Amino acid sequence: MTENPELAVIGGTGLYNLHGLTDIITTHPDTPFGKASAPITIGKLAGKTVAFLARHGEGHQYNPSEVNYRANIFSLKILGVRKVISISACGSLREDFSPGHIVIPDQLFDFTRDRKRTFFEGGCVAHVGSANPFCDEMRLIVLDALHSTEAVVHSNGTLITIEGPRFSTRAESNLFRSWGMSIIGMTASPEAFLAREAEMCYVSIAHVTDYDVWHFSEEPVNVEMVVRILLQSTKIAQESLLSIAKDPRLSGVCGCESALKDAVITHPDAISDQAHDKLKLLFRKYNY
Repeated sequence: MTENPELAVIGGTGLYNLHGLTDIITTHPDTPFGKASAPITIGKLAGKTVAFLARHGEGHQYNPSEVNYRANIFSLKILGVRKVISISACGSLREDFSPGHIVIPDQLFDFTRDRKRTFFEGGCVAHVGSANPFCDEMRLIVLDALHSTEAVVHSNGTLITIEGPRFSTRAESNLFRSWGMSIIGMTASPEAFLAREAEMCYVSIAHVTDYDVWHFSEEPVNVEMVVRILLQSTKIAQESLLSIAKDPRLSGVCGCESALKDAVITHPDAISDQAHDKLKLLFRKYNY
């Protein structure tokens, strides 16, 4: 296969491979930030070349804080990916976002502490805009695909990312609700922000598996509950991805692909050789 995959799917808990791919090859490129969580599968889906990466590794080896998000995103950039769909489990912080529903969040709150959040360090500084952290154009494509399924879909909401791997306490869960958060997960940050630095469109398909721990009339979240609901959602995810792969709007260009324009504040002559070598893939179009 010689065609670069413009679309990539990052699978989270419960989604470790992408059904329907044909002409499959695998690759595990080296990056300046190490290796991705797992070999990347590339194949044809509805005639579109698509890449798939298991975020937590083969067999779910890495907890959310151990995932090498920089290597994951950079690997996809090396392969030529322009648009990324994240599929993940989440807890609901709202009564009307019920287990089994799907949320396409439009906002993101980073409440993590122990993760590498940027490619730009060690002699180069960039301040990339993230007012709207999810690509609006990709959100429309995903929403249209999901509305053609039987799923109950919510077209917006704020996703808060916690460090994990433990689930929240009731005090934390109720605090997040008081802040106006809609859903809670462990992996969107820094993944979404790194995708923006890499000038890739990024959208999240968040499958609601539980009510976290705030809902006293429901059982507190546990692993068995998460996996059970995710298995029920797999069919919907596969159906929507087929529709997304066929959508001609995927070839469009949006502002995500010029996110680094005017974002690098370090003078070109002051960028360290080490940083320049690491980031040359990102710098190429701007002649740094």
